[in-house]
Amino acid sequence: MYVYDQYDQQMVEDRVKQFTDQTRRFLAGELSDEEFRPLRLQNGLYIQRYAPMLRIAVPYGLLASKQVRMLAKIARDYDKGYAHISTRTNVQFNWPDLEDVPAILAELASVQMHSIQTSGNCVRNTTTDQFAGVAKDELIDPRPWCEIIRQWSTFHPEFTHLPRKFKIAINGAVSDRVAIEAHDIGLEAVKNEAGELGFRVSVGGGLGRTPIIGSFINEFLPWQHLLGYLDAILRVYNRYGRRDNKHKARIKILVKALTPEVFADKVNAEFAHLKDGPTTLTEAEVARVSAHFVDPAYLQLSDLDAELAALDAEHPGFARWRQRNTFAHKKPGYVAVTLSLKPTGTAPGDVSEKQLDAIADLADRYSFGEVRNSHNQNMILADIEQRQLFTLWGTLRELGFATPNVGLLTDMICCPGGDFCSLANAKSLPVAEAIQRRFDDLDYLFDIGDLELNISGCMNACGHHHIGHIGILGVDKKGQEFYQVSLGGSSGREATLAQILGPSFAQEDMADVIEKIIKVYIEQRTEEESFLDTFRRIGVSLFKERVYAANH
Repeated sequence: MYVYDQYDQQMVEDRVKQFTDQTRRFLAGELSDEEFRPLRLQNGLYIQRYAPMLRIAVPYGLLASKQVRMLAKIARDYDKGYAHISTRTNVQFNWPDLEDVPAILAELASVQMHSIQTSGNCVRNTTTDQFAGVAKDELIDPRPWCEIIRQWSTFHPEFTHLPRKFKIAINGAVSDRVAIEAHDIGLEAVKNEAGELGFRVSVGGGLGRTPIIGSFINEFLPWQHLLGYLDAILRVYNRYGRRDNKHKARIKILVKALTPEVFADKVNAEFAHLKDGPTTLTEAEVARVSAHFVDPAYLQLSDLDAELAALDAEHPGFARWRQRNTFAHKKPGYVAVTLSLKPTGTAPGDVSEKQLDAIADLADRYSFGEVRNSHNQNMILADIEQRQLFTLWGTLRELGFATPNVGLLTDMICCPGGDFCSLANAKSLPVAEAIQRRFDDLDYLFDIGDLELNISGCMNACGHHHIGHIGILGVDKKGQEFYQVSLGGSSGREATLAQILGPSFAQEDMADVIEKIIKVYIEQRTEEESFLDTFRRIGVSLFKERVYAANH
């Protein structure tokens, strides 16, 4: 993984000193709320319903074990003993005291971490596939390209104050596990007929109040021109993005207003001034960054298919866990393991300080001292020897990480909602828990199969409800909390937005509603169909009819 050089370290330490003084001045009454607001946002600090929330940057989801231990220490010393994994692979603390934040940032800086550009109108954390570098279906390892973009975008003078927050995602694999089409810019690695590397470029995707699937404006951008082209896109956005209405300020609104074709023309016109300029990437620069992402010291092993199948037969619980929580690795004899942070009764994505310390120990013991955060609010040990799997499973069970539900209904994405967030219209965590408890039957979950349930507490869509197979949105009806349900969203290739089912439901009805939806699917599916397949075949009408039927 990327290790800071002296310039990175100096930059982060200078920022800590700067923010320490800014916080002191604010607490002394020398800065007003309005003056302090952009300063705290530039350092990842939101004022939530009951306390500040600090969002820590985890570039492309990668953590060293010492960083995980530091997160555990911060949770213990400055918070209420836990952290939360966000859908952008960052880490959130919900209860720090404002006066402690400079000390937290100093602690983070000691392990090459910070909270810069995790909030505010800036280029946010660039994300990629949680299995980047180990996935079998990978065309390129996207992590060096994420790092190149991170270095380009951090403190970019031109884009310090964008009209709105800005999100970039890169996919280097055959499958899209990154949801590139739901991002402001999505980049997909492709090869042309000559075998040369380039990127397909999507712009104008995004969720929130106006969900839009991005449009591909360039089918092959040579890799040398990646930064120049990104500069051009952001210049066009910075120049023409609206500032009169923050809800209309996102690039998706601009792309839609201009049409993707006209937007592409403007980008190309801008790019003509930048092409072959100082931002042009060289093989030497890509090699410099890529040197941080070389394979660890893998052993020469063989796949243990027969041995693991024998253990499966003997231990059905292990078989289930292996089926759901492991992912095929590019190296024989290895496997990637997802630690489920979604046992019933736990807020999705929450992890305690004791668990964080244990994960760091496991990473050192089993996975080359490295951990990953996923968009799905889980954590991953990406390089596990297959011969260690059974022992690891036993340990994970003791720690509460072995719930075999990855990709199933209870592995839901869920924002913190009204329990924490001042923007939320409704609570999301009680709804998540009610559904977890209703479907707390592994046989039934396995029978239902792959299903993405996403919950957002408001229209900002931090829980990505628009692209869930089932999406739930918290809405305010005359001061009462209600929930709108949508069906048929998808975040992968050929991403689709979900269709709204109909009028909203009360909180106490939500588990029943989801159960009715699932029953329709089970009745209507063919043998091999997933929930999404069935929905696409039969449409929304039958689901609507049954959910809203008075006595069904």
